[in-house]
Amino acid sequence: MNDYARNDRNRVRRAHQRASYDQEAIHGLFDRAVICHVAYAIGEQPFITPTTHWRQGRRLFWHGSAAGRMACRLRQGVACSLCVSFLDGLVLARSAFHHSLNYRSAMAYGMARAVEDPAEKARALQAMIERLYPGRWPHIRPPSAQEMKATTVIAMDIEDAVMKSRSGPPVDDDEDHALDVWAGVLPVARAFAAAEDDPLLRKGIACPKVPLNPVLEP
Repeated sequence: MNDYARNDRNRVRRAHQRASYDQEAIHGLFDRAVICHVAYAIGEQPFITPTTHWRQGRRLFWHGSAAGRMACRLRQGVACSLCVSFLDGLVLARSAFHHSLNYRSAMAYGMARAVEDPAEKARALQAMIERLYPGRWPHIRPPSAQEMKATTVIAMDIEDAVMKSRSGPPVDDDEDHALDVWAGVLPVARAFAAAEDDPLLRKGIACPKVPLNPVLEP
């Protein structure tokens, strides 16, 4: 089996039939997401920070300001969790109780640590750019020494993970099927709009045909 082991931390208890522990499916969802939310605690106060992430094997990376709360806390090596989610549709039922969402979400757990080795840190930041914009790194200015110092890269080996999703039409009570109320799904589609030039862009520079990472395409 190629599943993450089930335990008290990642086991889905409600609507457990919607859960998956399959590594390939979970990793695919992390790869498709652009924004994640990282949860951690400072003392008795919980925090959640949005950022962008990338994956290499069973290791997740993300970055933040070296002076930020998240980086200052996580560089110490603490337990945290990272979540990604997608809205796939609004589910309209005949009753208020059965309205729902079609969605996909994945959560990973592990110990965060700062990437201290300069070479590893540089490779990680290059991987972040190349994940979103394949082939762009050779054409842009790499980070300066001061910019590298101002940026913290966090790594977390995935100890446990789980994916949960819902799809399909509403699940109404049988007696509600006779109501004169429209029911169904309003699907949500992902699409990129036309590129917008930077107002300070010098004349004569056209937007390159940079391919998007295939997993990010609508």
